Amino acid sequence: MSGGGLVTRFAPSPTGLLHLGHAYSALLAWDIAQSVEGRFLLRIEDIDGSRCREEFVGEIYEDLTWLGIEWNEPAVIQSEHMDYYEQLLVQLEALRVLYPCFCTRREIEEEIGRAGGAPHAGETAVYPGICRGLSEAEQAAKMGTGAAYALRLDVAHAWRLVGENLVWQDRLAGEIHAAPGRLGDVVLARKDISTSYHLSVVADDARQGINLIVRGEDLFESTHIHRLLQALLGLQVPQYLHHSLVLDDEGRRFAKRDGAVTLQALRGEGWTPEDVRRRVGL
Repeated sequence: MSGGGLVTRFAPSPTGLLHLGHAYSALLAWDIAQSVEGRFLLRIEDIDGSRCREEFVGEIYEDLTWLGIEWNEPAVIQSEHMDYYEQLLVQLEALRVLYPCFCTRREIEEEIGRAGGAPHAGETAVYPGICRGLSEAEQAAKMGTGAAYALRLDVAHAWRLVGENLVWQDRLAGEIHAAPGRLGDVVLARKDISTSYHLSVVADDARQGINLIVRGEDLFESTHIHRLLQALLGLQVPQYLHHSLVLDDEGRRFAKRDGAVTLQALRGEGWTPEDVRRRVGL
């Protein structure tokens, strides 16, 4: 993939200030696009209204501008496109690959424990399918009580529908055969929010024409689910580049709670964009 047809993106959530890890991902995507006269787009992933803050959106723009990054179109704001995600949910419901889950977090953890599958430290627990077998009558009865629920993807059923032979290309890892069952029946929406990270990121990457997704290796496993959603919804399949994470002096990944390494803090200490590039290895 080369030339002006390449489109990359940076898609932060406004839940805090950008840090060195964000800078690396954004600069890498920007540099790749610039190297082939491609396009770089910005998306603000703000569907989690309980954690996202408008003031952080302005800080994101300021930090990226300070780094010398320009985006080719106005930033896409996810919360302004909820109707689009609802349309995709309707498509998935027509395929009968969604089911309502009424479990609380505690119930899920207890069920996993009883099954002898408690995760090790640092691992993500896979939902054990507690509500997958509910009949339509049982689902309707629970919904009728006003109980909160999430819509989960029936991965096994969806996998059978698409033929169980999906791949994607990663610029570092090569050809990867999708294995979406590794993440279990992920949540695609909630009763009060018609999308989730998995659905919205796949939908927006396709709608924006992103054909090279540059993001951290911590999201590599999510791509198994994303490839399945692309197949179910008939969306284009981009290339991926899952880069290594920027680590602090103690070998830990940076997080938004690490205020000392935010770009704003470093700027206040006199850092320049060139200093940031040297620190992250670009």
